[in-house]
Amino acid sequence: MAANPLTGNVRRGRARRLRRSLPPGIASRPRVILHAVILAAAFVAAPAFAQTNDPNLTQKQLDCLKATGGGCDKDGGTKNGAGTPGPATGGAVFLPALIVDLFPNSPAPTAPQTPAPSNGTSSSDGSNNTPPPAPAPSGPVTVPQGLNLAEPPRAIAGEFVPDEVLVTVDGGAGVVQQIANSFGLQVRSQRQSRLLGTTLVRFGITDGRPVGVVLAQLAADGRTRRREPNHIYTLQQAAGIVNYAFDRIALDSKEASGENVRIAVIDTGIDDTNPALAGVIAGQYDGMPNVPIEKRDHGTSVDGLIAGVGPLEGMAPGARIYHARAFEGGKSTMDVILSALDWAAEQNVRIINMSFVGPKNDLLGAACRNARALGMVLVAAAGNNGPKAPYGYPAAFDGVIAVTATDAKDGLMPQANRGAYVFISAPGVEMVAPSGAGSDVVTGTSFAAAIVSGAIANLIHAAPDRTADDIEKALAATAKDLGPKGRDNDFGYGLLDIKAAGAAKE
Repeated sequence: MAANPLTGNVRRGRARRLRRSLPPGIASRPRVILHAVILAAAFVAAPAFAQTNDPNLTQKQLDCLKATGGGCDKDGGTKNGAGTPGPATGGAVFLPALIVDLFPNSPAPTAPQTPAPSNGTSSSDGSNNTPPPAPAPSGPVTVPQGLNLAEPPRAIAGEFVPDEVLVTVDGGAGVVQQIANSFGLQVRSQRQSRLLGTTLVRFGITDGRPVGVVLAQLAADGRTRRREPNHIYTLQQAAGIVNYAFDRIALDSKEASGENVRIAVIDTGIDDTNPALAGVIAGQYDGMPNVPIEKRDHGTSVDGLIAGVGPLEGMAPGARIYHARAFEGGKSTMDVILSALDWAAEQNVRIINMSFVGPKNDLLGAACRNARALGMVLVAAAGNNGPKAPYGYPAAFDGVIAVTATDAKDGLMPQANRGAYVFISAPGVEMVAPSGAGSDVVTGTSFAAAIVSGAIANLIHAAPDRTADDIEKALAATAKDLGPKGRDNDFGYGLLDIKAAGAAKE
């Protein structure tokens, strides 16, 4: 089966409303309606539990909450003593330091925006114009008295914003504002949701009522369909966590630096608008100017792993990347690669990263030998074509550091090439890296090679006079043996240990 020259893969009942007074003309209404109104008037409004979502309260606790507004201890007494109300704390929720608000607050005191009509909906007059929004209330939002709980207050699991609820509403901005006025809420945002098929409103609670109580009160209004807390969700790949490669190769991420070290990367096109590459790319060359760029993921990931900035920091922040585009659709030709190598040499780079493989070619071999003679460190991917695959070039040329890929537990990537040419191992399995789509989880010897290039940039930054020979010897002498003693066909000399290599005598 033909080998892919780019040696990295990127996986990418409606509740009734209760009337509190008899409107004019009620005597002329049907008897059943009259009975319903009289029955509703007999209800006693349930108390609005101050700052608690627990419906299982004793009468003493309820009396205390009603009298003090929330400053009660667990036995129903006030917390500050002498009958002085204390701060409301039960059920309080503390937000994390960073929350991405999907529904930004609308600027006050302007009226809420009118959602755009969806799917040809029209107003009651038959036009396609949404009714104008009701005016925003002036002054503080006050809670109407006598609000009934249409259902028990909810016990809410998980983190949530303590002064907001999310509600889907049948109707436009005018209806939304009417609901807000009826329940003493603040309209913080509203929009037409295509997936939900209705208006989604974020109401603010300005008087300290618990979320569970407000949800129970809103259930009494038939214009509200779904009522939920504004739960908080967190990304499972925390932005502040560095890639596991730092730990595995013994490189302190806080001290990592490749400042001003010039590195050439021969790869696909890149997304140079990706924040991880901001200020990283010092120059670009297109070896295929007549071929449209369609894929940018592979090159973006390699550059980012070497010298990315921000949350997806690379191994050598501050390094200057000279990027040569020489691949499209995962393929390139020898003449294009050679032109990219020539351009890289003209940029006076110290390192050339080649995350691709192919057959042995004497022109490529000569170019690599001459680049090494000029003092450049050549790093290449060993290949992802399996243990029985032929040697991959340029990695198998003398003077080129051939890199294989290991995982977070130092296990060898099963698809990796094997052979006596394998020089060193580095992390390259399931790592988070920048990509053309933002970021992705990447696997392959391509990315292990990028880790090694970035690590070597740290060595050059610390000791600019180190030669390519010195660096190669230090990497071999200090690598952590992972397989049979000494160099082997699977791991080479072993796992890269950049701390030890940096301390090794020249």
